[in-house]
Amino acid sequence: MLPAQEAAKIYHTNYVRNARAVGVLWTVFTITFSVITVVVFIQPYWIGDSVNTPQAGYFGLFHYCIGNALTSELTCKGSALDFGSIPSGAFKTAMFFVGISMLLVVGSIVCFSLFFFCNAGSVYKICAWMQLASSTCMVIGCMIYPDGWDSDEVKRMCGQRTDKYTLGNCTVRWAYILAIISIMDSLILSFLAFSLGSRQDNLLPEDFQVESKGISDGRVK
Repeated sequence: MLPAQEAAKIYHTNYVRNARAVGVLWTVFTITFSVITVVVFIQPYWIGDSVNTPQAGYFGLFHYCIGNALTSELTCKGSALDFGSIPSGAFKTAMFFVGISMLLVVGSIVCFSLFFFCNAGSVYKICAWMQLASSTCMVIGCMIYPDGWDSDEVKRMCGQRTDKYTLGNCTVRWAYILAIISIMDSLILSFLAFSLGSRQDNLLPEDFQVESKGISDGRVK
């Protein structure tokens, strides 16, 4: 084997190994991200009480609990399957977009099975578009959610100073913060998937292809 060919072969081997290692990391982080989106969707800790609120309690996208002034016990309501139990139209819309975001991420994991049947580069790009769309839906959900803070139920917990995009005496809880962080996670994962898809289209270096073609032509002659 010629030295140039040997160098190209080594480069190609390292290129493939690095691409696979990054692909494994992307897969692990995608699965982790899907767990985060499910937690963000389910957990009712988007906003909550503080030491200055009239009532104890917390709110999620659809489920919420508010304390009773007499007994101090929490009364919980709200279900994703019962839109009528959600206290605000903005909460319903936010739930819809965050739910779509969650389904898109879970769908990208389902698409992993396509690696056995389709070109890897195409699968990476499909997952990348799904993750990018998931990020967009999460952004919309996070932006719409505060529009529902003027509902009667939220004011009962947070005080009358509460209004749209003004939380009054309440505080933002960890699930809302996690939702915002997940937007950046989704963007990074989608850009990484686009990069991996492009790499898959280029796994064999051009120099090695030229060398190989030249040897084949020489044998034919």
